[in-house]
Amino acid sequence: MSMRPERSFPAQVASEGLAIGRISLRRMRRSDARPKGTPEEEIVRLEAAGAAASAQLERLIGRAEAEAAAILEFQAALLADDELLDPVRARIARGEAADAAWQQAMDGQIADYQGAEDEYFRARALDLADLRDRVAELLAGGGDEAGAPAETGAIYVGTDLAPSRFLELDWDAYRGGAVVKGSSASHVAILARARGVPLVVGLAANESMLVDGAEAILDAEAGQLIQDPSAETRARYLRRAAEREAEARRQASHLGKPALTAAGERVLTYINVDDPHILPAVDPASCDGVGLTRTEFLFSGEGGLPGEGRQLGAYKALMRWAGGRPVTIRTLDAGGDKPIPGLTPDGESNPFLGLRGLRLSLARPDVFRVQLRALARAAIEGELKVMLPMVTRPQELDATRAMFRQVVSELLAEGIPAAMPKLGMMVEVPAAALNIAAFDADFFSIGSNDLVQYVTAAGRDCEAVRDLYDPLEPGVLELIHRVAEHGRLTGREVSLCGDMASDPKYLPALLDAGLRAVSVAPARLARAKAEIAGYG
Repeated sequence: MSMRPERSFPAQVASEGLAIGRISLRRMRRSDARPKGTPEEEIVRLEAAGAAASAQLERLIGRAEAEAAAILEFQAALLADDELLDPVRARIARGEAADAAWQQAMDGQIADYQGAEDEYFRARALDLADLRDRVAELLAGGGDEAGAPAETGAIYVGTDLAPSRFLELDWDAYRGGAVVKGSSASHVAILARARGVPLVVGLAANESMLVDGAEAILDAEAGQLIQDPSAETRARYLRRAAEREAEARRQASHLGKPALTAAGERVLTYINVDDPHILPAVDPASCDGVGLTRTEFLFSGEGGLPGEGRQLGAYKALMRWAGGRPVTIRTLDAGGDKPIPGLTPDGESNPFLGLRGLRLSLARPDVFRVQLRALARAAIEGELKVMLPMVTRPQELDATRAMFRQVVSELLAEGIPAAMPKLGMMVEVPAAALNIAAFDADFFSIGSNDLVQYVTAAGRDCEAVRDLYDPLEPGVLELIHRVAEHGRLTGREVSLCGDMASDPKYLPALLDAGLRAVSVAPARLARAKAEIAGYG
């Protein structure tokens, strides 16, 4: 037991959970200052550090999930961009050391991104800062202690935690993390939630207040890090941890059964698939099928836009995994915060309201037809449902249906087996939700992430308006109720596949609004079923 008094540091919850362990205080480790070389020598240092950073990123990309890989690929692409590197080289040519030139040039780039009016570019500033620090450490000849092996049971505590650093850490050894900077809507917060790693951000502490190796409790439910907890505090949290473990076992008991409310009403529970690599760890019998497959994972890798064969292989693998259960695949939802080089437009002043989702697909029929051909061929494998993102007007749905039918006819004429799948739409644009009866869709799925964003006029990644981004805003619930009621009256399925469904505190409101189908993150399936069982 420590002789130091208990100290509690408040923070924001980024990924829920509890952890009891010892603080692993991670500081940047740098070598001693070295003499500056000639400009030629400094250029060699810069190029060597860039090559080493690229190799590190490539290793991380190889084992990262689709969303994380996209972040890392963005950084790797920057390292090959002369527009980024030429100003650094120019500074070196004027006599600056490589590390100083790199730092100054990148700080300027980051400041430009941070000052951009568009939220997308402001979010990219974090990725640029991550890349700046990675190369700076290599130029300094040191490295980051984050990469060092962790003692089992440690709690990562540091100033910041970039996405690439998060991916480097051994989260089987670390029980959770607490960082001074960051946002609950940041990429690293998304990664932590996907892996079930407890994480708090905005920790109100600095290095002088924290003690490396001190016993600590990470409360990523109330939002605090307790250093040197008293015996009473420790005992209280041990009881809570035991309760959480018992609760997790109770929730897991629901996995093998259909989701029923307390009144015995059936609620379909699907899973969201961002990356097919997760599927071997999920028992298909634990869910009613796949409610959302984000096909962006096919378009974010190297090798350019995926061809028909590659897409067909991925879709057929998904159908085989489902074993006859329905599989919903969303057509490419590029644009907004998901740019794809060579496909999405550059320089849009507001990408979230620009050429994205189905709008982009219809504008690029050469790319869209390839995806529709692969989907039509996969449709003979089982119950395939194809969902269109960002639909605003009925004419967009009608045009897609006509193109789809033409594709099916062409395939059959070529002697290639194909079928027309059910064609549905994501409801995420308020105009579509208000006019839902005008859309001739076979099914509807509410995309709550964007719907909340557009109804509240608050960016989901913008910390400054985080309080306004409220899924329980009456206007949001009214639109969900309107769409659910339309589905009930017309006999068409209405589900919800956004983050609202994966968060148990929102499920009662969704069921109150009339929804009887949800699609959740696989890691949240047991919790969602347990919450549904207690409803009513």
